Amino acid sequence: MAAIAAAVSSERLANDLATVAMFGGRSDGGVARLALDRNDTRARLWLIEQASALGAKASVDAIGNVFLDVPGSEHELDPVVTGSHLDSQPTGGKYDGALGVLAGLEALRALKDAGFTLRRPLSLVSWTNEEGARFSPGTSGSAVFCGVRKLDETRLLEDSDGVNLGSALDTCLAELDAAGVARRPLATPMHAFIELHIEQGPILERDGASVGVVEGIQGVSWFQVTVTGSANHAGTTPRAQRRDAFEGACALATALRKATWDDEDRVRFTIGTFSVSPGSVNTIPDQVTFSIDLRHPETETLKALEATFNQLSQQTWAGCRATLIPLSRVEPVAFPTTLTALLDDTAHELGITAPHLVSGAFHDAIHLVKHCPTAMIFIPCRDGLSHHPDEHIELDDAVVGTQLLAASLARLTC
Repeated sequence: MAAIAAAVSSERLANDLATVAMFGGRSDGGVARLALDRNDTRARLWLIEQASALGAKASVDAIGNVFLDVPGSEHELDPVVTGSHLDSQPTGGKYDGALGVLAGLEALRALKDAGFTLRRPLSLVSWTNEEGARFSPGTSGSAVFCGVRKLDETRLLEDSDGVNLGSALDTCLAELDAAGVARRPLATPMHAFIELHIEQGPILERDGASVGVVEGIQGVSWFQVTVTGSANHAGTTPRAQRRDAFEGACALATALRKATWDDEDRVRFTIGTFSVSPGSVNTIPDQVTFSIDLRHPETETLKALEATFNQLSQQTWAGCRATLIPLSRVEPVAFPTTLTALLDDTAHELGITAPHLVSGAFHDAIHLVKHCPTAMIFIPCRDGLSHHPDEHIELDDAVVGTQLLAASLARLTC
């Protein structure tokens, strides 16, 4: 394992990161590489060009997921797979997603350079539309691959310009076809999947750790809350006769936030949108709508908070009634201890300190865990900042993460 770790090249990894950052590069240092746009397609084509030097075969499936497949000595065995995504937010950073793809690429190179003989096949994947910034919801490629969503329904998703995902996908696939990229079936079996990603949070940096082993991904419930009152003149209506939807919404929002307060600071509660109607400066609002993003790593706690939210929404707030509409729910995910233990053992063998943590953000791995044994590796990002042009990592941390990834992949392919 030490020889494989030593074969990881910081120079190659840095060069790859710089190269991919040019596809959709912004003047502020960030990137705008939205799913299936021209820059995303260029990044895919660049990745595909790397296949020949690895002795790998490039292929793409019906949802646009790109694979580089390296054969093993027992080619009939299910492959070990690593990867992430290349699409970004409109004003995103250079490392969210892209680092996981490029660390996987460097891990494959390191195994080749170290002369490691694969028993199982080994694959690198770049999933389509993880971010959901152009076509919502995100994680489209991994969700369709794993059978969580249907391909035909996903193709109907539209961006803000009315372009549907299917049309953009067909344009991208036509370019890949022209480049000679083979087509592959959806939902092919996998022996295991490991995704490396930036943490998008402050824990590893705070603890001074270069890498972390992810135990799971917290669950999330999204809601829309509507508080309904009565519009009236702002200057003539006494307090006792008001049914001010804004006042009611503020009171309810305060109660909801109080209900989520926990001493361990594990609950994540966010009101991200807030709309007041009719939106006139001298009219008492008759309706307020706001969103809730509720997250927790434990299913029972999430369910208990949802029940509390339902109870609160049935009360009257400043004389106004409220409705709580569930929008979506994703169950918490726990990664199998067999894989987290393998990462722990590999880190120990390499002399790497790798604390455990839970992911607060979604990743493609949340769907892969339903398809095969799945794990994640995090590296720190400065100030926990992500989805922003100032997103930053230290190259040394990226190298350590890639070393752990490469050595772990080697153990899984034996």
